[in-house]
Amino acid sequence: MNLLVTGGAGFIGSNFVRFWVERHPDDGVVAYDVLTYAGNRANLDDVAEVVPLVEADVCDTDAAVSAIEKHEIDTVVHFAAESHNSLAVLDPARFFRTNVLGTQAMLEAARRSEIPRFHHISTCEVYGDLPLDTDDAFTEEDPYRPRTPYNASKAGADHAVRAYVETYGLAATITNCSNNYGPYQFPEKVIPLFTANALDDRPLPLYASTQNRREWLHVVDHCRAIEAVLERGRIGETYHVGSGVEASIAEIADAVLKVLGKPDSLKTIVPDRPGHDRRYVLDTTKIRNELGWVPTIEFESGLADTVRWYADNRSWWEPLRDRAPVVETSWAPTGG
Repeated sequence: MNLLVTGGAGFIGSNFVRFWVERHPDDGVVAYDVLTYAGNRANLDDVAEVVPLVEADVCDTDAAVSAIEKHEIDTVVHFAAESHNSLAVLDPARFFRTNVLGTQAMLEAARRSEIPRFHHISTCEVYGDLPLDTDDAFTEEDPYRPRTPYNASKAGADHAVRAYVETYGLAATITNCSNNYGPYQFPEKVIPLFTANALDDRPLPLYASTQNRREWLHVVDHCRAIEAVLERGRIGETYHVGSGVEASIAEIADAVLKVLGKPDSLKTIVPDRPGHDRRYVLDTTKIRNELGWVPTIEFESGLADTVRWYADNRSWWEPLRDRAPVVETSWAPTGG
């Protein structure tokens, strides 16, 4: 198998590249990334000798076709996306361009090149949010109700994938995943942000709705799920990937501070961003029953290992900190 991994220099993409090289050493892997502020060539340093990096835009169909043909690609794994909800509030156009038009461009490149397999990575957030006082979880049959520009752009991308399956017979699958955590995540996201700030005794910005919850999945378990779908998933199907483990922003902050031995006084309340979702959880019955996938990394130990990774790799995240385009403490009150 020869894989083209879009967004291969990003957080989940680079972890997947590393995962696949280790698990499938006889396969070819090519990373495809335009290297935006969150794309980092250094994420691939340890596999650079065996994984070429094509620096190109997912919106450039011709560049994608060229990469596919040059490297004899037979499988496209499409991670590339703008993914930071806060930035989407400030600059929605870049999210619709990359996430919707970029996905369509990659689908078209796969169609033109007659690629036998295309897999698209999506998010739980396309379904909207759930009440805090229920045990409800989203299934693959639930309607899409996106509430933010990021959510809507990912929903649009999912619809484009399904349209290419139905209209052109493209052999594609989709996974919707919960919040990922692990090494190499850009320090604008909550766990690396809290860890980096705590290490330097800076405030940890907690949105005012401190009990809003997310479902947390280690990135390696996510990679294992994609592997299962590529190997055994049914064409045209969507599979949910989640852990069933929920934690609020306050619980995340407490866990980070505990691992690092830092005081609770570093927690600081900031205004909610517009459209801040309350809760999302995925029902993973389908992938468990059909493909036999289950998460293997327990959240408490996985989170502690992740925090320690950032503590041990300051040289990786410190140069990236000032590249973050959003200051989370700067939101005006909702409606202001």
